[in-house]
Amino acid sequence: MAMRSMRKARGCWSFIRALHKGPEAAQTPQVSEHTQLSWILTCMVRLPRLQHLHQWKVKIATQKHGGTVGLLTYPVLQAADILLYKSTHVPVGEDQVQHMELVQDLAREFNKKYGEFFPVPRSILTSLKKVKSLRDPSAKMSKSDPDKLATVRITDSPEEIVQKFRKAVTDFTSEVTYEPARRPGVSNLVAIHAAVAGLRVEEALQLSAGVDTARYKLLVADAVIQRFAPIKREIEKLKTDRGHLEKVLQVGSAKAKELARPVCQEVKKLVGFL
Repeated sequence: MAMRSMRKARGCWSFIRALHKGPEAAQTPQVSEHTQLSWILTCMVRLPRLQHLHQWKVKIATQKHGGTVGLLTYPVLQAADILLYKSTHVPVGEDQVQHMELVQDLAREFNKKYGEFFPVPRSILTSLKKVKSLRDPSAKMSKSDPDKLATVRITDSPEEIVQKFRKAVTDFTSEVTYEPARRPGVSNLVAIHAAVAGLRVEEALQLSAGVDTARYKLLVADAVIQRFAPIKREIEKLKTDRGHLEKVLQVGSAKAKELARPVCQEVKKLVGFL
């Protein structure tokens, strides 16, 4: 089990390092303060608050035997991840806004009970608020979607990316327009095109002038392939250097623990554990 976890960690960090070449990165399970603070925060949140979170409702609706307690309390662990480093601003997608509201409420509740300690972090919404599923544009694109054609992964081959966009759900109108309420499928393609190409939606529409949706799907697929190509090359390069990845994990975890430990110790003193 430990060896499998380490292999998984190296795989995850080869991906993260390909996206962000900073010298330090931390693996959360190696910094036990995250789970310690999570437990303390869990004692401050009521069950109905977690049960009313949209993502919990979606998950239990799609899981045959209902969700686990770990899944239910995962947003509290997210809150601990943020508050442990006294973060002030957090970039999030639209689907995480509710979770950030929970983080803010927990910070306020802790401060009200124990004195001003945690900053109340602010959400920074990314320009592309939510990427929708290619197969169901009413739902967000998710790595856990059972339909393999619904989600584009950075590690997909060019052929796989083309196939997924060919099969993307649109409608019977051939013109490319951006009308999320009326034409969610085509609008999702336009949003993805604009995001990966660094364009405004209006500019993406200009490039699609005179192009029907079938051809536009290939245009978007090509833009995604080009955007992912250098990241994929970096991932493959990093995966060959196991020692480097393990060193990044070790250095990053040590740095994270250096920052997290005094905060967690102070929290324990405030709540009466020390």
